[in-house]
Amino acid sequence: MLTGLHFLLTYKCLSECDHCFVYGGPHAEGTFTLADVRRALDEAQHLGTITRVFFEGGEPFVYYSLLVEAVRDARARGFEVGIVSNAFFATSIEDARVALEPLVAAGLTDITLSEDELHFGEVGESPARRALAAAAALGLAANALPTAMPCVQVSPRADGTPGEPELAGDVMFRGRAVEKLTAGLPRQPWESFAECPHEDLADPGRVHLDPFGHVHLCQGLLMGNLWETPLKQMVAEYVPQAHPIVGPLLRGGPAQLIREYDVAREPGYVDACHACYAARRALTDRFPASLAPRQVYGMQ
Repeated sequence: MLTGLHFLLTYKCLSECDHCFVYGGPHAEGTFTLADVRRALDEAQHLGTITRVFFEGGEPFVYYSLLVEAVRDARARGFEVGIVSNAFFATSIEDARVALEPLVAAGLTDITLSEDELHFGEVGESPARRALAAAAALGLAANALPTAMPCVQVSPRADGTPGEPELAGDVMFRGRAVEKLTAGLPRQPWESFAECPHEDLADPGRVHLDPFGHVHLCQGLLMGNLWETPLKQMVAEYVPQAHPIVGPLLRGGPAQLIREYDVAREPGYVDACHACYAARRALTDRFPASLAPRQVYGMQ
């Protein structure tokens, strides 16, 4: 049952992180208007099952006034409200408190802050640490979201000899991570990826909504478009097995998607996300209503 609606409030971000799912960056297109946020919140309210709303990006603090009003409107409708941010605004604990205080007053329930070297490099006190301290002072629930850089580890076997190289780290290989972070990592044959390990595509508990109206089951994989179809209707009419992309994924994961559409194979893939993303990218022109926007696939 769908209980969570995550707004990609903007695709724009001051950073251009190598592991970004959606190719966020300074030149990324697409930002909600307040009117469209309210329109989407009305749809969520009408659906009747949504209890939790998140605002993320890109980086939602880039459009701070919009963010504050969006939080206020979502809370007024009775939703719990969270934010996901890279905390770039936290140049000091005091500055972070000044940024967070109006959001707390608007009804913000909690905030999740990116805390890792992929965002900030190796620094003594990251913006996320400063924002976490400010949140604690305000009584705002907050947690850090670490993402470890991918690397290769070789563990010894029982007899002491080196084992096979294995992937370590918790980057998901979608979006810019496929372009920037896959080099030199161990790969597996496409046939080995027979399921989607991360998303419940048969019965999604949350979706992402972007400024173009795209309702994402996974970044770049769409249930439909909210500006064309009411959310309640979209959810009622969603038949996973009949979806041109979800159907194959449920029948046999990325391997089945590659097999059914005879997608050109790479020599191997780092993980299931990599195989799925690469296959979907190859199919964007064939299924534009199900695979969008193109910028999430690094295309114009």
